[in-house]
Amino acid sequence: MAETEQPRGGPAPGGGGHWVPLLAVCAGYFMVILDVTIINVAVPVIGRELGASLTGIQWITDGYTLVFAGLLLTGGALGDRLGHRRVFCAGVLVFTAASAACALARDTPVLVAARLVEGLGAALIVPGSLALLQQSYPEPAARSRAFGLWGSMAGIAASAGPLLGGLLVSTVGWRWVFLINLPVGAACLALTLRHVAASPRHRSRSVDWPAQCAVVAAVALLVSALNEAGRRGWTSPAVLAAAGLSLVAVAAFTAREWWARSPVLPLGLLRSRALSGAAAIGLLFNFAFYGMVFTASLYFQHQRGYSALGTGAALFPAVAMTMFASVLSGRLARRTGHRPLVVSGLLVAAAGLAFWAALGPDPAYPLLVLPMTAAGFGTSFALTGTTTTAMTAAPAAYAGTASALFNTTRQIGSAAGVALGGTLLATATSYSAGLRTSMAAGALAYLAAAVLGRLCVPARSAQR
Repeated sequence: MAETEQPRGGPAPGGGGHWVPLLAVCAGYFMVILDVTIINVAVPVIGRELGASLTGIQWITDGYTLVFAGLLLTGGALGDRLGHRRVFCAGVLVFTAASAACALARDTPVLVAARLVEGLGAALIVPGSLALLQQSYPEPAARSRAFGLWGSMAGIAASAGPLLGGLLVSTVGWRWVFLINLPVGAACLALTLRHVAASPRHRSRSVDWPAQCAVVAAVALLVSALNEAGRRGWTSPAVLAAAGLSLVAVAAFTAREWWARSPVLPLGLLRSRALSGAAAIGLLFNFAFYGMVFTASLYFQHQRGYSALGTGAALFPAVAMTMFASVLSGRLARRTGHRPLVVSGLLVAAAGLAFWAALGPDPAYPLLVLPMTAAGFGTSFALTGTTTTAMTAAPAAYAGTASALFNTTRQIGSAAGVALGGTLLATATSYSAGLRTSMAAGALAYLAAAVLGRLCVPARSAQR
């Protein structure tokens, strides 16, 4: 039986504060995604100041992503059981405290440990963010707009990270890369407690810890294999071993879920074409978009000699379109439904990266504005409908689980895009050839996602 958290800190949202829950939830989500990319331009300076080894630098960057991706399903299951507002606020507290610890770290082991705790906080924040938006905006049109703005936060944070990180590192120092989270976290927590309504709790659903451990192992091993593939090569024994063990963990998870009385991810949910299709679409467009951002960032810095700040500015066209596209898709969905928007957005993005792949070596920068704009626009245009499809395909009691599944596949897609992009840049005959091959792979991923969108996204999403 479901019960509800007792409201604390003020009244539930309403009246003039209708959009305050969206602001609160998106602030938490923005912090989480920003921390994935903002660290990239700061880590060389951090390594020099703390005397970190190459392994230490890798863990500063990747440790956060590993814990974040590995614990997303756990965060979703805890939210379904304990209430999403409670778990979301706990995640914001953990994330903010860990950010302070990162900023105060005096050596590499302390910083790595704090980054791992940040990843835990992120895994508690993200599943609850979508569930809270679905709860706060039950009316389909408002919910679609809210999901669109939530989705735009990912593109803005991911693309703005290098620009903001370069600005902070070059002016006030690398510690502000983490200190910037403190006021955002405090505001997010205060707004959530005051303006986001209490969430149902389903205490009858126990947490299946063996299954949780299996999925953590599967995701962590897979993301590790993808990350290391970019450095060691796809045939490295370490990469192959991690990938093989990840498959073993997936098999163990599936067997456990088949027999569990209260599974963390009921296998019946995966029989929903809408939910499983949305998860696959999210994996593919994250693969393409984050692969583009990663390889373009390296290209601008290493091939064209841009500074960290200049690289962030060069990537800005990918950012500029995300908010516009998300708002536009949320408005148009009321008239057209989500399927045509998802498919058309993915086709626009595919055309953009295909255009980049067709350009010759070292094209003039103005020619690159079009493909970056197309990728940013198309991804955000499709994300609103894909998110809505995933969240409306599952029963309300499994909103956190659906959100966690959707975001886990997206994180895996991001890691795969970065890993493949790094491998192509390292093994191609020239940097520009590797970049164009990476863009072609991204275009194919967008095309595959468009086909899935045509098959799996309902013409009119279920209303509930």
